[in-house]
Amino acid sequence: MSLRLSHALWLAGALAVLHGCGSTPGLKPAELTEFKPTAELKPLWQGGVESAEKYVFYPRAVGNVVYAVGAEGSVTAFDKARGTATAHASAEERVSGGVGVGGGLVLLGTPRGRVLAFDREGKPLWQAQLTSEVLAPPEAQEGIVVARTGDGRIYGLDAATGKNRWVYQRSTPPLSVRTHTGVVITQGGVFAGFPGGRLVALALSNGNIGWEGVVALPRGTTELERVADVTSLPVVDGKQVCAAAYQGRVACFEGSRGTLLWARDVSSIAGIATDARHLYVTDDRSAVQALDKSSGASIWRQDKLAGRNVSGPLALGRHVVVGDFEGYVHLISREDGAFAARVETDGSAILAPPIALDAASFLVQTRAGGVYAFTVQ
Repeated sequence: MSLRLSHALWLAGALAVLHGCGSTPGLKPAELTEFKPTAELKPLWQGGVESAEKYVFYPRAVGNVVYAVGAEGSVTAFDKARGTATAHASAEERVSGGVGVGGGLVLLGTPRGRVLAFDREGKPLWQAQLTSEVLAPPEAQEGIVVARTGDGRIYGLDAATGKNRWVYQRSTPPLSVRTHTGVVITQGGVFAGFPGGRLVALALSNGNIGWEGVVALPRGTTELERVADVTSLPVVDGKQVCAAAYQGRVACFEGSRGTLLWARDVSSIAGIATDARHLYVTDDRSAVQALDKSSGASIWRQDKLAGRNVSGPLALGRHVVVGDFEGYVHLISREDGAFAARVETDGSAILAPPIALDAASFLVQTRAGGVYAFTVQ
């Protein structure tokens, strides 16, 4: 392992959570308890891709198609309604970041620092060489592909050719958490969290910085204690942007200027989600919390999944959906945090947050490569 700490050191707690290598260090996984179901998780279909191995892959649903990839580099397109495979593409090399979809492109990132672009039928279009491994899904909007590399850079690439149009870079602290989280693109802006607890808003057209917000400030006397990284995707919700930091806070900012609206001390690696009333966060002990979206006030806390390396949440109708390190999917009531339903997949970790298919259905991908679609009844 390299001793270049800012880019290569895995923090013990982050390693387990980000890569699903068992339970949270020092915290015994909670045993699953019985409960009276108030809903049903009905399987819609099941598919499969290659194993994620040491990476975290995000399945994507666009239109009537779901895309998924494994570490060996084979992408499968599934019919969203039936789960039948409709197209395949091969990167012909190992993949570390994906799948990104946008502007008619299917996008992958590789450990060798390449971004690979395909059309929707799997035909290779172009490759772009960047400076470091691409661990997160590249994203595309308005003719620009945005890709993030492990050395702290964000690139804007021409969506037609892959040529570099702009690059944003910032220094990183001595220790940082290796993350598979990319960027959020919306309304001409690129939002991304960074080591040191910072959230930045960039212009999609040229990469210029619009504002920078402080999600969390490093605290403590040792470098390990001072790690305060934004390791999950921010959430853009109407006129506000929210993010969470490991060993830090959950904070929401005014979207156009970056003015802090509220912040609450909650440490999270897995991430956040929002609905009309609440912000949901999976904290670093795998408890799922609901906060008032306008003030940050606590609404409820579900701590019976402690130590189970729970994924980031998905807000879906009247429920919140999370997965855990044994491949269970948990449905939690939006109103009081009580368990509503539970279903088992293939026994391997669900690393990325569940993905919504529609107002009542969602998708998870397991470390072993299982792709499962469920609907809530």
